[in-house]
Amino acid sequence: MFSEQTKALFDRETAKYPADQRQSAVMACLTVVQQEQGFVSAESEKQVAAYLGMPPIAVHEVTSFYNMYNQQPVGKYKLNVCTNLPCQLRDGAKALQHLEHKLGIVMGETTPDGLFTLQQSECLGACADSPVLLVNDINMCSFMSNQKLDQLIDGLKSAEA
Repeated sequence: MFSEQTKALFDRETAKYPADQRQSAVMACLTVVQQEQGFVSAESEKQVAAYLGMPPIAVHEVTSFYNMYNQQPVGKYKLNVCTNLPCQLRDGAKALQHLEHKLGIVMGETTPDGLFTLQQSECLGACADSPVLLVNDINMCSFMSNQKLDQLIDGLKSAEA
């Protein structure tokens, strides 16, 4: 069950829409859940669906479509590497491989220390800047050579020390 604070945030978001269009707040409600819990579980999807009066599968379709919603716990730093065709032609796949090697994990995994989760993205909308990656769904990093990838990882690790 969601906390009263979470329900109040849901109420605030749904108030932005006509009563018969509550489902329009689905993305905002999922964002609230993720901020509170760190990810959106299958149970949370069902609860959001009940709150908004929509089928659970419709909520799951949103959660599973967008990279910004984590369907399981992730590391402190979520790295989404664009591997869409334009980026692959400009070393996006090589950037992903370099990060897998450096972090000792494969795409979709989290490092044992819980610091990094490595994911691929279908498109980050920065094809001309490839290879690109997005850190924690907020910070876009462009032209990521192996050297720049190493600097990013080392910098994030040193920030934790």
